[in-house]
Amino acid sequence: MVSDHGSSLSEHTSSSAVDGGFSYERLYVEEGGPRTGEPILLLHGWGSSSANMRVIARALEGEYHVVNVDLPGHGHSPAPSVGLGVPEHAQLVAEIIRHRMTAPVTVIGHSNGGRIALYMASEPAYQPLIKRLILISPSGVTPRRSAGYYVKRSIAASLKAPFQILPEPLREFGLDWLRHSLVWRALGSSDYRSLDGAMRETFVKTVSYHLDDRLDRIRVPTLLIWGDRDTAVSRRQMEILESRIPDSGMVVLKDAGHYGYLDDFETFIGAVRYFLENS
Repeated sequence: MVSDHGSSLSEHTSSSAVDGGFSYERLYVEEGGPRTGEPILLLHGWGSSSANMRVIARALEGEYHVVNVDLPGHGHSPAPSVGLGVPEHAQLVAEIIRHRMTAPVTVIGHSNGGRIALYMASEPAYQPLIKRLILISPSGVTPRRSAGYYVKRSIAASLKAPFQILPEPLREFGLDWLRHSLVWRALGSSDYRSLDGAMRETFVKTVSYHLDDRLDRIRVPTLLIWGDRDTAVSRRQMEILESRIPDSGMVVLKDAGHYGYLDDFETFIGAVRYFLENS
């Protein structure tokens, strides 16, 4: 099976799997560019897919070996049977690098893809796989919470309290009923409400995973790219990244939002090319 620009796709089963039996070989993968070219891995954000990163792949695959992945439950990749957190996503991505690329690689990560890349570059087991980071509005730094967030958190704790005193298996049965109730769903974000099963659990495990205390472990050159109209990731969060990652710098895209690379692709790809050639 081939992708729409001539790269092989892998959707097989393998013994190399994370908890719950999800194998890296079940992930949809697009490849482009010369195999001998410097390797670049693209990781999309939550609720997105490789399709949104394809414009980057096509701009770089003339000289680089570009691998563009659909993460579990996104695009053409199937959903896992159990919730996967950031460490499990990192394990799957590491297997892609080990089996389909020549390490170390440059990772271009958007939003949640950036969170996974930050984790990998700060984790000793995966650090040898990473050469550079290019992070577009990456998630992972703890945001400032509004008063409404703490009100919802307090209500959620109150709703769970009566079930916590029940013996098993009544406790888990009651909590499962609560998690599926309309009132509980109303407390969650629109992303949370649109999901169910393992993908809802994956969402919770992923968006609540923060990396503030790991940033100073990252030793690879890091380019941070942020749109000044981004309402999902704040300037404060980006400045924390820039101040704590030792070898990092930031490019701000004017009048661009969370998908800043799409809003101002010319400036974005110019910065990326310069970084690749000079770091």
